[in-house]
Amino acid sequence: MKTALPTRFPRLLLALLLLVLAAFAPPKLKKVQVAKNLTVGLPADFQPLPDEAIASKYPAVRKPLAVYSNPAGRIDYSIAARQTTFNNKDYGLLLKIYESKLKSTYSKVDVITHDIKTINKRDFMVLEFVSTLADNRRGREMMAPLRRYELMQYAIEGDQQYVFHFICPVEEQANYQPVAQAIMQSVELR
Repeated sequence: MKTALPTRFPRLLLALLLLVLAAFAPPKLKKVQVAKNLTVGLPADFQPLPDEAIASKYPAVRKPLAVYSNPAGRIDYSIAARQTTFNNKDYGLLLKIYESKLKSTYSKVDVITHDIKTINKRDFMVLEFVSTLADNRRGREMMAPLRRYELMQYAIEGDQQYVFHFICPVEEQANYQPVAQAIMQSVELR
């Protein structure tokens, strides 16, 4: 004797299937022109940081071209440019140098991707990793290690090197890794 499935079963199965497919859909990005030769897609809720916020959050001699942040201010995407004497034929060597520099900057680096990728007909050096910065002070007031998911992409155009950097707390990695990858795939540098 056959048992009949409830009539709701096909609807539940369809709803579950749609939910699973939605989880793999690329995030919706809005196109932003950062410079006359550079556009990037960003989540609609990411906003540019004002100069004062950039100066306090990213103190450096050379200010980034732009920094965008989510509403909570915990997730950032920055774009910087600086002069270089290298060219795109040096990408293999530069990638090794940058990875080595990261490993000396942080207490620990778990590399996810270390590659040269073609995106929108241009080669980029790509480093994706989880960084850990441990508090090495001695005493009772040591802080827990700071762990972050980071995706960095580099390109050279003429005498300028562009650095694209997505960063978020490691607790947000599952939600933002696909967003970070979509942002990096959207970069158009002419």
